[in-house]
Amino acid sequence: MALVRHFINGQEVGEPTRTGVIYNPATGQAQHDLVLGSVADVESAIAAAKAALPAWRRTSLVKRSDVFFRLRHLLKERTPELAAIVTSEHGKVLSDAAGEISRGLENVEFASGLTHLLKGEHSEQVSTGVDVHSVKQPVGVVGCITPFNFPVMVPLWMVASAIACGNTVVLKPSEKDPSAAIFLAKLFQEAGLPDGVLNVVHGDKVAVDTIIDSPDVAAVSFVGSTPIAKAIYLRAAQNGKRVQALGGAKNHMVVMPDADIPGAADAAISAAYGSAGERCMAVSVLVAVGDVADELVEAVRSRMGGLVIGDGTDSASEMGPLITREHRDKVASYVTNAPAEGATVVVDGTLQKFDNDGFFVGVSLIDNVTTDMKVYTDEIFGPVLAVVRVANYDEAVELINSNQFGNGVAIFTRDGATARQFEFDIEVGMVGVNVPIPVPAGVYSFGGWKDSLFGDAHIYGPESVQFYTRSKVITTRWPKPSESQINLGFPSNH
Repeated sequence: MALVRHFINGQEVGEPTRTGVIYNPATGQAQHDLVLGSVADVESAIAAAKAALPAWRRTSLVKRSDVFFRLRHLLKERTPELAAIVTSEHGKVLSDAAGEISRGLENVEFASGLTHLLKGEHSEQVSTGVDVHSVKQPVGVVGCITPFNFPVMVPLWMVASAIACGNTVVLKPSEKDPSAAIFLAKLFQEAGLPDGVLNVVHGDKVAVDTIIDSPDVAAVSFVGSTPIAKAIYLRAAQNGKRVQALGGAKNHMVVMPDADIPGAADAAISAAYGSAGERCMAVSVLVAVGDVADELVEAVRSRMGGLVIGDGTDSASEMGPLITREHRDKVASYVTNAPAEGATVVVDGTLQKFDNDGFFVGVSLIDNVTTDMKVYTDEIFGPVLAVVRVANYDEAVELINSNQFGNGVAIFTRDGATARQFEFDIEVGMVGVNVPIPVPAGVYSFGGWKDSLFGDAHIYGPESVQFYTRSKVITTRWPKPSESQINLGFPSNH
């Protein structure tokens, strides 16, 4: 099998001292070996990034911007090739993989405007003969640790912003589907990015710990599960680093009695089962308000049988497999154990049979779920939709606000006053009104509240510029020699 290696200082390197296996989730077959980085490998990548930092930081903003304009062209041109890599290692259907690339491109386009984004401020004559101005400067070497579910989009959300701001990067992608990261690094190189500015190392906890403990890494960006996000945030922050760590989610979709039920059902199907539910913004809880529940559950159930599940390379497939056999079995366990907790399994996707040994599972719908059940409390990260019935709007808001996660939420209603009140009341970072997956456009930033985010800064967009730069304020005065005098008093603005 082909060997996937690191990309350090512009070259593919790495000896297979320790290796992992990359599977094709649609077949269950091993397709590549992966070099798992040692401490020395990761330190080599950090050293390359550190060495490249002074020259990249001095590079003019116009030249940096040119890299991103060329990268945008290359990504558009090579989208089919890159999407095929994503599908082969993650399993999502090709159209979904292409959609992921297009959302990553939004941040490349945002980063292309870095000459505007990195503008400082200037105040003239704040005191007699004294001016003040501010500048935004890079933080240094940045460690980016990205998840398996978006092997292109999330790296572009982090890496593009960090590099545009003048930093250099060590990217540690998921070991389950790492080839897309190597492809991206080579596209950056082809677009004119100097060697060492972007380095990719593969690995497990050894690689992660080396990044977050290194004194040469100034900032860490992470997306993954909540327990790991919290651990990385605490450890990296203790090491004096700037940290943004995005964690898990339990996203609710509220359906009010006045909602368009067929439209809400279509949205619930799309948001719950797209990409096999392996999205941190997937809807996993359908909150049925008042007497809408029976009609809503039946509308969702009636649509589920028509979904085509299969190999992501088949144009007829609407949903692919899960990422690993172990994850598939874990997801299935939530469905098989739900009746023992008192829930009603309306559609049991674990009973669906598939022709090969891929990591497939059917879509499931579970009704009469309560907040003490594991199908509600846990982030399942699979094609399982739970239905919680509440009496009214206030109960729906209380349900969501009391949940430990606060990533995304949606409300479906025809009433503008209800929607506006929901926007005001809800304690969640991203809100959709008749939009089931409210991922913001690239000119905003992405991130949740509560246990869905550790750190102050959201990812991509304007907040990423704040995260990847440090502000420096300069006060200047150019007095005439005759004006010089000793003054031990506290400086005043007069």
